Amino acid sequence: MYVPMLVHDFLHRAARLYGDKLAVVDGDNRFTYADLQARVNRMSNALLALGVKKGDRVCILSPNSHFFLESFFGTSQIGAILVPLNYRLVAEDHEYILNHAGVTVVLADREYVSIVEQIRPRLRTVEQWISARQPTHEATAEGWRDWDEWVGAASAEPPPACSPELDERDLVSINYTSGTTARPKGVMLSHRSLYLNALNMIMHLGIHHDDVELWTLPMFHCNGWGGVYALTGVGGTHVVLRAVDAGEIWKRIERERVTFACMAPAVLRATLDYPDRAKHDVQTRPRFTVAGAPPPSAFIERLEKELGWDFMEIYGLTETSPLLTISRPDHHTKKEDWARRSRAGVQGIGVEIALLDDEGNEVPCDEKSIGEVCARSNVVFEGYWEQPEETAKAIRDGWFHTGDLAVWDETRSIHIVDRKKDVIISGGENISSPEIEDALFQHPAVLECAVIGVPHEKWGETPKALVVLRPGAKATAEDLIEFCRGRLAHFKCPTSVDFLPELPRTATGKLQKYRLRESFWGEGTRRVN
Repeated sequence: MYVPMLVHDFLHRAARLYGDKLAVVDGDNRFTYADLQARVNRMSNALLALGVKKGDRVCILSPNSHFFLESFFGTSQIGAILVPLNYRLVAEDHEYILNHAGVTVVLADREYVSIVEQIRPRLRTVEQWISARQPTHEATAEGWRDWDEWVGAASAEPPPACSPELDERDLVSINYTSGTTARPKGVMLSHRSLYLNALNMIMHLGIHHDDVELWTLPMFHCNGWGGVYALTGVGGTHVVLRAVDAGEIWKRIERERVTFACMAPAVLRATLDYPDRAKHDVQTRPRFTVAGAPPPSAFIERLEKELGWDFMEIYGLTETSPLLTISRPDHHTKKEDWARRSRAGVQGIGVEIALLDDEGNEVPCDEKSIGEVCARSNVVFEGYWEQPEETAKAIRDGWFHTGDLAVWDETRSIHIVDRKKDVIISGGENISSPEIEDALFQHPAVLECAVIGVPHEKWGETPKALVVLRPGAKATAEDLIEFCRGRLAHFKCPTSVDFLPELPRTATGKLQKYRLRESFWGEGTRRVN
């Protein structure tokens, strides 16, 4: 018997078995699983009424909200493809993504309607505009429908174009990632890859029926690292946080009895360093999962000893749905082995990991030899949307090449030491160094520049620009940072600038970024070009 694995089956199960259980807490809104399924059905039927068909792209631009959560299932169960947008991008980035993906329906939080309005005349394929929580006085929102009125007029019955017409290889979402070029790439994720990733999340992170998850991680991040589907599948409770604030995080943990959260390192650090945490009576022992730039081992030790909470590190990419490896106490790693636990860890179930050299051979498990992290698994993406050449570069000889460089030990636990593609991971966000360099080169005073990631206590790492000025030209660090802020999303901009007489290069003129990094990271990190 063949029954396709479809992600909205996770919601169908929870609604059928636990209809009266609390599913979503979002501000004053509290929805049971029966409520959530009804709202999702209404959204699906409302999209069908707009003429949305299987394969059509629907985008959402929003902070975390119950609307965002509903969009995952409201699109998937009719075969539409969700395009989650990073709300931290500038309008021009959204313009490129919407046109490149061929989006037909825009769903936007009221806070971001004005951003869409800036680029609306240049959006070639969009036909419908839906605003969540749109104020009645918003004069600039002409032509926008109010989300609640829109779905409220639709049926709460299951949509006619539901599961039987879909296959597990059909796309669920196209998630745009900054990658290493100036233009983002659309990662195509299927029902199959996301379904299997959700099962891995349930198994490796111990997600269960009684879990209460606090959503600080942006839902646009690879569909919330799979948490949208994993937690829903077991019937846990989603506690939605619209904006990250340490005080609000502690309030939610205390009030809602939070047991689980996925966080970027900067958010977890802010939570740990919150000065008034002793005022909160936390009755649970939350488990915290972190990905991105790994925190130092002392940070993990402090989290577990001071608060008594449990820490888990995972590693993956948008292209892998995302979980590839997990680091938590196991047969080889004891609870207080803080150094080993700060690594990316070992491969997940159904995932094969290899560290390959330039000839495609595995490097030794000696904690010294560096190889590229390559993966083979059903969680690997279907390719880049409308970019077959980029897909062919990423998937070669049966392996997905991550572009990340690592070493591994005798237990095959991997430790990421660098990124071939020079992506900087700051606060959980991927930042392309060539994109920043392109912006800097537009400044008339800049002759040469290189952007690298340097250590940062709060963000893990942050962009630093190394600049060579043109002869006779003058510019301050503040000048160049402000120049970038006028051209890039602010989180992408360098936070510091150093001026050099020249940049280190090989005899053939190739820039040696590893030499620039050495003074900031030291040799112990094994960061290489």
